Amino acid sequence: MAALFGKRLRRSAMTTAVAAAAVAALSASQAPGLTDTQNGRQSTADATPSPGDSATGNSPYYTDLPPLNSPTAPPSTGPGGPVGTGTGVNEAGIPATVLDAYKKAEAELAATKPGCNLPWQLLAAIGKVESGQARGGNVDANGTTLKPILGPVLDGNGFARITDTDNGAYDGDTTHDRAVGPMQFIPSTWEWSGRDGNGDGKKDPNNIYDAALAAGHYLCRGDRDLSQSGGLHAAILSYNHSQEYLDTVLRWLEFYRKGTHEVPDGTGVQPGGRSDGGPSSSPSPSPSSPGTTSPSPGTSKPPKSPKPGGSPGTDPSKPGGGGSTSPTPPTPAETVARIEDAGTGTLDATAGDAFAERVAVRTENAAGKGVGTVKVKLTVVGDTDLTFSGGFKSVTVVTDSTGKATAPPLRAGEDTGEFTVRATVVDRKLPGLDYTATVSARQADTLTRVGDTEQTCETGGQFADPVQVRATYKGDAADGVATTATLIKSKDDATENDKGPYFKDADGKAIRTLKGLKTDGDGRLQLPRIYADDATGTFLLRVSTTGGATLTIELKVTAAGATATPSASPSAT
Repeated sequence: MAALFGKRLRRSAMTTAVAAAAVAALSASQAPGLTDTQNGRQSTADATPSPGDSATGNSPYYTDLPPLNSPTAPPSTGPGGPVGTGTGVNEAGIPATVLDAYKKAEAELAATKPGCNLPWQLLAAIGKVESGQARGGNVDANGTTLKPILGPVLDGNGFARITDTDNGAYDGDTTHDRAVGPMQFIPSTWEWSGRDGNGDGKKDPNNIYDAALAAGHYLCRGDRDLSQSGGLHAAILSYNHSQEYLDTVLRWLEFYRKGTHEVPDGTGVQPGGRSDGGPSSSPSPSPSSPGTTSPSPGTSKPPKSPKPGGSPGTDPSKPGGGGSTSPTPPTPAETVARIEDAGTGTLDATAGDAFAERVAVRTENAAGKGVGTVKVKLTVVGDTDLTFSGGFKSVTVVTDSTGKATAPPLRAGEDTGEFTVRATVVDRKLPGLDYTATVSARQADTLTRVGDTEQTCETGGQFADPVQVRATYKGDAADGVATTATLIKSKDDATENDKGPYFKDADGKAIRTLKGLKTDGDGRLQLPRIYADDATGTFLLRVSTTGGATLTIELKVTAAGATATPSASPSAT
């Protein structure tokens, strides 16, 4: 769970002296991403939270701190978890499925947003304070929690007040919202930030793979670089607007960076103290009982009384607390009111070719002024081999100072028809802008015969030389053009003949039409062998292509033993 702004609570076993020692030890550390790179000390000057909603709605969170000493790996691991007395060994154990989800999320973000530098240990730190690593790893084989993890009702009674946004679809509450799942997303945030992390076609906040990947994307918004203290602190504070939340997550991050190990699912250490004074996660089946405000004996302190001018459980001196604060300007994406077309021409191309026109969009604010430095995602919708240059089904472009952005060229595949390309604003929930891209079949406007040998044969025999043709389009070789070959009745009757020369199918049966033929890279096509039945005379073979090119070739069949009379030259129509 995530925090309001109450004073951090520690486990009763941790004394004030121990807590002070923890602060001193951590302040002296130089863990990557936790220090000010200019002066070598921990910095909070750039930790001002960004405006707007948080991932969790500033719900309560677990306040346990990690052990003072670095973890050491256990000598062995038994059926019930680590065996041994290594320092911090129990707290350093992360349930196997949960750990796998964090590492998979890190790998995907490294590929899709390499500049973010998201460490999986950050996801583990947030997962620790939000849900105690999904209640110690109580998940099934697919990563879904065995029981839903729900935060308290956000009804303004000791917490923020967030009225229902999902009709109870995620949290079961049709009056107010509640944080959901191992990473504690509120429904309104999950609606746009949810991800399918385990490839099952669903975006489930109660699934650790989905939730971990969604948390990674949420933390990496706005071109943040989490290897720098400024980006790291801003990301954590965007998850929950509380300085004490930031401090707690940073301590767990450093602890996990020093060493972790895998433990069986369901055996992870579950946390105790909570920022709202609610009960611990153990032995209770849920780490956050709805509406609970009474403290568990010996684990936490009661919630603080509201300060003058603030709502219950909030601090007017901090963001969202009801007091006077200096608002941070919105991000460019947050000022976008709509996305418009910016002069895109007709999108059409022949299969295999690049489109001459490129998709161009413009992001505008409510006053109609262009908004720059906004990320726009363009996606080819549906099952098609239409892609952007480089083979990508989706690309992200950034608007210029006028609010305009132009996508890379589209390239047609072999699929023909009309397809949709959708433009959406990244980090902003607005209706998308759809474009229609039309892919036409490859064409040829001319067919010629390769070679000039007359096609003659005796009845019952086969034509000696196979027929070869070449297709061109505007003088260039037309490759991959669909071609049909038919033995027709006459020049004026293009229906299939019922006698005379024929092809053979795979079973050796006579057929007189071949479809689905395609020219090669040089526009050439060699037809299969042609056979003669017992009919004599001059017969016609017609070859036609997509685009209207046709070629008619004469086939002469004589009686067995007779001398063939030279036939007329092939004619093209």
